[in-house]
Amino acid sequence: MGQVGLAADTLNVSQPSLSSQLLQAEQELGATIFIRGRGGAKVTSEGENIVRRARLILRDHEDLRASAKSGGLFHGRLRLGTLPSIGPYLLPEVVRRLHNNCSNFRLVVREENTRDLDQGLRNGRLDMIISTPEDHPSMNHTPLFEEEFLVATALNYLQKSQTESLELSDLQGQTFLTLGPKHRFSQMVAMLASRAGGRVSDEYEGTSLDAIRLMAASGAGIAILPQIYAVTEARRTKDVLIRHLNDPDARRSIVLIQPHTAEPRADSSALAEVLLSAKRHLLMRPTG
Repeated sequence: MGQVGLAADTLNVSQPSLSSQLLQAEQELGATIFIRGRGGAKVTSEGENIVRRARLILRDHEDLRASAKSGGLFHGRLRLGTLPSIGPYLLPEVVRRLHNNCSNFRLVVREENTRDLDQGLRNGRLDMIISTPEDHPSMNHTPLFEEEFLVATALNYLQKSQTESLELSDLQGQTFLTLGPKHRFSQMVAMLASRAGGRVSDEYEGTSLDAIRLMAASGAGIAILPQIYAVTEARRTKDVLIRHLNDPDARRSIVLIQPHTAEPRADSSALAEVLLSAKRHLLMRPTG
């Protein structure tokens, strides 16, 4: 439910004026977009389709304006969705670099789970997303990089030397800590746990990688962590022991995704290169 008055305040117009414009739009389209009641306005099922298509039209309009100004992608605004296990660690440097070098460009970042990212891209709420390719079929994919998974344990949890990498068989019988089921990452961890002869914890479901790391530090189980997070956060905090996992499936592909059109958005390959450069830079930083 929404309030027309609040929407009018956001748009800096009067409520009667906005209500009149909404009514005019419905009359021109020959469709009811909103059902109005005492509790506010609710979008109809037909209205949801109209709103989705309107967002796509607005996005194409912004692309056209940027192209006309010869600014390509790095001019105007780009709404970029990203996985929570990637965005907070990879994007700060990217945002800083683009905003410093491209004064007329603004990168707007939204961190969401896999399902919400896909929905946002399809309904026009997001322009591009950084995600894994499996859950976004029929989209335009630009490969970025492969990211390996590392194992985080309490400092004395597994009886191995601190520098020794682990085989999947070393994790037999272990409790695996992971995120909720809306995240593709949790499915990958569950597959590793099954192959190792371990189990995914049914007592604890993390809402963030930080929460999973802290539970692993307490000895409640082991955490499988993406490489970028591990080198930027887990090693910095030094509350867990980080080890490599020697298994070909202990990794994921990260791609830049946009709606499938006749041709990719202007300069999307340039953005992909900026993202890849930032990832390389992160992995070269000292972790001590």
